[in-house]
Amino acid sequence: MLERFTEDTRQVVVHAEEQARELRHGQVGTEHLLLGLLSRPETLSARLLAARGVDHARVRAEVVRIVGNATGGDIDAEALETIGIDLSAVREKIEEVFGVGALDRDPRRGRRGGLLSGRRAPFSPRARKTLELALREAIALKSKDIRDGHILLGVIREGEGLGVRILTDAAVDLSELRAEIRSGL
Repeated sequence: MLERFTEDTRQVVVHAEEQARELRHGQVGTEHLLLGLLSRPETLSARLLAARGVDHARVRAEVVRIVGNATGGDIDAEALETIGIDLSAVREKIEEVFGVGALDRDPRRGRRGGLLSGRRAPFSPRARKTLELALREAIALKSKDIRDGHILLGVIREGEGLGVRILTDAAVDLSELRAEIRSGL
């Protein structure tokens, strides 16, 4: 399926992963896909959403309000620094004792991917379903590529994720938006 993604669409997915990682969310959800769509203002999806008052800053604020932002959780480098703890020095000492990458392993599973690592977050079942629905939308519209509009159609069609909830909370008429996306593709 990924081979059918346009470069813009690949960047949407990359940005969604980055947003999940920055917010320290355990997986990429439909809300992160929506953020990814809004990260590329030149795309059809971003333009249509902006015309409805939905932009990256607004969606991110809603995601943080609803889901939370784990960046202020257990590992807050600035907070630790204020009490005299240098997180990079702690990492170095731990790696001296336990080996390079010790903090990057998930101790429950014995594999890389701790909070300090740059690992990719897995996609939630709803996000995977959204991407599958994006492919179906592309096929239905006889498109050879999966474009950003197809992903937005997938978010709408999935219908239960946080992405669509944010849109409905913003009073976006999903039927109207769907029609505009389809006509713009």
